[in-house]
Amino acid sequence: MGLRLKFNLVLLVVFALGLGVTGYVSYDLLHRNARDEVLRNAGVMMEAALSMRGYTVSQIRPLLPYDTEKFHPQSVPAYSATEIMNSLRKKYSDYSYKEAALNPTNPRNKAVEWETDIVNAFRNSADLNEISGMRETPTGPSLYLARPFQIKDKACLSCHTTAAEAPPAMVRIYGPSNGYGWKHNEIIGAQIVSVPMALPIRNANRAFLTFMGSLTVVFVVLFVILNIMMSALIVRPITSMSESANEISTGNMEIPEFAEKGGDEVALLAKSFNRMRRSLEKAIELIEKK
Repeated sequence: MGLRLKFNLVLLVVFALGLGVTGYVSYDLLHRNARDEVLRNAGVMMEAALSMRGYTVSQIRPLLPYDTEKFHPQSVPAYSATEIMNSLRKKYSDYSYKEAALNPTNPRNKAVEWETDIVNAFRNSADLNEISGMRETPTGPSLYLARPFQIKDKACLSCHTTAAEAPPAMVRIYGPSNGYGWKHNEIIGAQIVSVPMALPIRNANRAFLTFMGSLTVVFVVLFVILNIMMSALIVRPITSMSESANEISTGNMEIPEFAEKGGDEVALLAKSFNRMRRSLEKAIELIEKK
C-alpha cells in the first residue's frame, strides 16, 4: 500500500467522522431553532388572542348592557377572540386558535380527543401553566401551544351555573344542556394555538443541505490540494530517490545527485543520501586501488 493511498484513506476516515458529527449537530440545531421560531409565532398568536379577550371585556361589554331578551355573542371574550382569529385563517389557513372546553356553551368550542387530553392534563396538575408539542395533520406536522382556561371571574358564573340562572336569550341560542355547572377557579378548557411546521422544517432542511454541500465542496478542494502538494513535495522526490537507490545498488553510479534545496525533511534526506553515495564511491575507489 503506497504512501499516497494510506494518506488518502486516513483523510477520508477523518472527513467521514467529521462530516457525520457536524451533520448530526447542525441538523439537530437547525430543527431546534425552527421549532423555537414556531413556538415564538404561536406565543405571539396566543398573546394576540388574550389581548382581544381583554379588549372585549373592557370596551365591548360596557357597550352591550345585559338584556334578558337579547343576547350578544360579541360580548363573550372567547367568541370575539375566536372570530378574529378565524378571520386570520382566511389568509393563513393552517394556523388555528381554539378555546377548547370539555363542556362549552358554544358547540364549536367542544374539545376533540387530543384537545381533551390537554385539558385533563391541566385539570390534573394545578402547577402546569403551558403545554407544547407536535402532532400530524393532513397538511403536515403542526406545533401546538396550549394554556389553561380557568374561571377566575365570578361574574362569568352568572351565565354558566345553571340554565335557569343564565340569560334566557343565551339559553334560546345554545340550549339548556351545555355550558353549565362551572365552578369558581375551575379549569374548564384550554386555549390552543396550532402553527404549521412544514415551512420552517423545509427551510431548516434547505439550510442543512446547503451547509453540508458547502462543507463537502471545501473538503474535495482541500483533498485535491493536499494530494497535489503531497505529490510534489513528498511522493515524487521520495519515488525518485527510491529509483536512484535501486540503480546505485545494482552498480550504476552515473545517477546524478539530488537537489538539496530547502530545509525540510525531504531536503535533509536528499543530503544524507548524497553523502552516503559519496562515501560509497570513495569506499569503492579505495577497494579498487588496493
